[in-house]
Amino acid sequence: MSYWGQLNLMDSASPLQGELFLFHDHAMVLLIAIFSFVATLGVKLMFNYFTCRNLLEAQQLETIWTIIPALLLVWLALPSLRLLYLLDEQANSGILLKATGHQWYWSYEVPSVSAESTDSYMVPDSDLEAGDYRLLEADNRAVVPFGLDTTIISTSADVLHAFAMPSAGVKMDAVPGRLNSMSTLFNRPGVFYGQCSEICGANHSFMPIVIESINLHDFVSTMEVEEN
Repeated sequence: MSYWGQLNLMDSASPLQGELFLFHDHAMVLLIAIFSFVATLGVKLMFNYFTCRNLLEAQQLETIWTIIPALLLVWLALPSLRLLYLLDEQANSGILLKATGHQWYWSYEVPSVSAESTDSYMVPDSDLEAGDYRLLEADNRAVVPFGLDTTIISTSADVLHAFAMPSAGVKMDAVPGRLNSMSTLFNRPGVFYGQCSEICGANHSFMPIVIESINLHDFVSTMEVEEN
């Protein structure tokens, strides 16, 4: 999860977020280089006393400063398009997790295991225990296995919501009457936090998303207990 004063992205918990990290670093190299170049030119121009009143046009210079930015944009666009298509890929197998947004809580369901859904409400401040995160803890966590493809399906029972899990590289709208899906793969165990990212009403800030990633054996045991 993120911490106060953090400047970078969340630690990666999936290959998708790892790819987002790489693209972020790729883009930052370009941005820092452009900023450094423009800042250097600006400082030089401030202390430059040369003038040329007879300069009417510089076609060669204009050609150069048109082609170079175009090449830089291509250098930025190619990995961006690759990542865009990578985010849209769907897993052919694995676990299916359905998340339904409500005003103002989430309900989770694993259709392949049980047709019953589990409601997940934010834990109020009065019930928090030592080490819990305020406004992020939920009374029921969504449980998925790590090392196995997980397809998350989001929808809504009332208004627009958005299912966002930054550490897994997942963010998608939850629209009433529509199913949106994204595939991810948790590559390590842990508890990961997210929040609704669509202003959905008065308690929009109080419907956190909590996913617990456990090993497959424990996941199967947990599902069997819940089913019984």
